[in-house]
Amino acid sequence: MPAPHDEFAGAPLEQLLSGLELPLARALGRALEGQDISAEQARRLLGSTGRELLTLISAADELRRRQVGERVTYVVNRNINFTNVCIKRCGFCAFSRDYQEEESYFLPLSEVARRAKEAWEFGATEVCIQAGLPPQMKGDLYIRICEAVKAEVPEIHIHGFSPEEVLYGALRSRCSVKEYLQALQAAGVGSLPGTAAEILDQGLRDRVSRGRISVEHWVEVITTAHELGIPTTCTMMYGYLETPEQVACHLALLRDIQRSTGGFTEFVPLSFVHSEAPMVRHGLVAGVRPGPSGLEILRVHAVARLMLGNWIPNLQVAWVKEGPRLGQILLSAGANDLGGTLINESISTSAGAQNGQLMRPAEFRRLIRAAGRIPAERSTTYQIRRVFDRPSDDPAEPLDQIDGITAERFGSYSQLIRMERFRYRQAQASGEQGE
Repeated sequence: MPAPHDEFAGAPLEQLLSGLELPLARALGRALEGQDISAEQARRLLGSTGRELLTLISAADELRRRQVGERVTYVVNRNINFTNVCIKRCGFCAFSRDYQEEESYFLPLSEVARRAKEAWEFGATEVCIQAGLPPQMKGDLYIRICEAVKAEVPEIHIHGFSPEEVLYGALRSRCSVKEYLQALQAAGVGSLPGTAAEILDQGLRDRVSRGRISVEHWVEVITTAHELGIPTTCTMMYGYLETPEQVACHLALLRDIQRSTGGFTEFVPLSFVHSEAPMVRHGLVAGVRPGPSGLEILRVHAVARLMLGNWIPNLQVAWVKEGPRLGQILLSAGANDLGGTLINESISTSAGAQNGQLMRPAEFRRLIRAAGRIPAERSTTYQIRRVFDRPSDDPAEPLDQIDGITAERFGSYSQLIRMERFRYRQAQASGEQGE
């Protein structure tokens, strides 16, 4: 099946834009001339349908080609969501549990370190560490996690702790955000995931997740990390209550931060997974949509390329949320990265995502080649480690050799919440996590 933009491929600029409404033609023309589009132009493009949408996708793909070329990257990594206990009650989060619930769990430091070592032995260069916010948490918990991982696997990159977690760690430690980030950096954190962003509009955040980290504090953590030389990703969750204006303003804010700091490594759009979200299941918030449509996902990725590409050239597909098929299509709508192998994934899985835990490197390469692009393995910070120009270049990697159901090998989220040895109450009794 040809990519959606194929009928426009190679067409001169005038032909590509002819017949479009003048504001849309101007916005796309501006982007194709290498200039930044405005938030208002982004808002209009987010309403594209039909031929306008195809032209938008074609323009995004052309900009991707100019800005990052034909390589599509991925990273070999493992997610370690060390606890699902959280003091927050966000309306979109199906992962968190109260500390008294039977399904609450906490992985001890030894288990986090063991999982990091196992990931390294399977070829991972990164562990992504995020979790809930347990009550009465010892302020140095995140520091001790990093130290345990680095003691076991000194070479592995720790991509860990969202702005929400950093702020919580600082509050529990009674220190400033900057001081806490410096402590994390000294303990081995190499980069932060820019999650907990959702939509950076305070009114919307108060509707769906009152008490969640504020826009002001999210920006403070991110910009302070960049000031200290700690790179971060940036994200956006969409498909629930936000308006096109709020999406455009979110992208504009990220671009403004990047212009100032240069610390973002990538942008990751995240589709809202609704089926298990509390605000949907319990009717807590009126008017919530059941996630974005397929066309909306295409629009968001394409507009993100136009809006951010001059400043944040790497646009990642969240394959756990979009699935491998749509993820492959998004490589023709401005995206140039497929994210990580993950090995374990608990947060999207608990919300109802259906796309499994592990994407093998060989499967990444197959999807990329089928899209007409060149696979490359990268580091967390987008240094190219290996380029696979031909299938004959592909190694026999450890993760590609695993037979059978990967959940049985690495443990699924549904298994984890039933395991007696990781019950949260045991962590409380041991004093490992709380005061």
